[in-house]
Amino acid sequence: MIPLSSKLIVRTLATLLSLFVLIVSDLRAQQRPLLTEDVDIIPTGTLRVEAGIDFVQDIKFPLSGLRGDLTRVGVVSLNIGLAPNVEVQIDGVAQNFLSINSQTLPSPINLDLAPGALSTNDTGDFTLSTKIKIRNETRRSPSLGFRFGVQLPNSNETRGLGTNSTNAYGTILVGKKFGRDNRLNMFGNIGIAILNAPTEQFTQNDVLLYGIAGLYRFNRSINIAGEINGRANTRRGRAPLGTESQSEARLGLQIKTSGLRFDFAGIAGLTEFSPRTGLTFGVTYDTPSVFTPAK
Repeated sequence: MIPLSSKLIVRTLATLLSLFVLIVSDLRAQQRPLLTEDVDIIPTGTLRVEAGIDFVQDIKFPLSGLRGDLTRVGVVSLNIGLAPNVEVQIDGVAQNFLSINSQTLPSPINLDLAPGALSTNDTGDFTLSTKIKIRNETRRSPSLGFRFGVQLPNSNETRGLGTNSTNAYGTILVGKKFGRDNRLNMFGNIGIAILNAPTEQFTQNDVLLYGIAGLYRFNRSINIAGEINGRANTRRGRAPLGTESQSEARLGLQIKTSGLRFDFAGIAGLTEFSPRTGLTFGVTYDTPSVFTPAK
């Protein structure tokens, strides 16, 4: 039989361990509903599965001349923790649906739409990415990472919603936690994307990628999330069609319950070719360890 004092020590250690696990789980990489990438890596051998739906109003597609209200169904992401500092990501949109409010005629490209069509739909372009954490944060300095990837030409440009082009990008990731129990997690991205100009032969546009985001742990179940994220045309004058500046602000919540993390956020466009307003809803599931990486 364990003496009373020993029992008390065991219970105290168990309580401290439980609190530690809760704190660590709160500090794992958090993503939806944000677009800005956190520096932190999900645990090695685990998967993160995200799925959501977006509703945005008054979005413009200069390449096709279409304008309207867009619904993204199946905004999906699969993240794989390959090593303590390496994560592989696959993300994209299963299907886009646009309710057409207006169309610029003649269209800059040939469209496979009936005259006077009121809607169109298409698969979104998927992106393959690798995130590498270069260093952990210290008391005085931030954590650093690097993310690079390629966007695949899965869309059909004749449907008016995608560019059907291959684009590459790379960003530097920076993060720092503040406050009691690291309640506030601030992180940012800066980098460059090489975008193919669909209507101009042998032409590309190198745009600046940027994002700054914050997550505040309100309590064990609720995080407040906010960001500004986008891309900026670096050319003088007009950007080639399909490579225009885009930016949006998001503000919302993450709610953890029943082993899942639900999220929602409001969206406000900040540039001419961004949606005017919108909403996003989603759910995230972090699996336990499902494989052992090779040593």
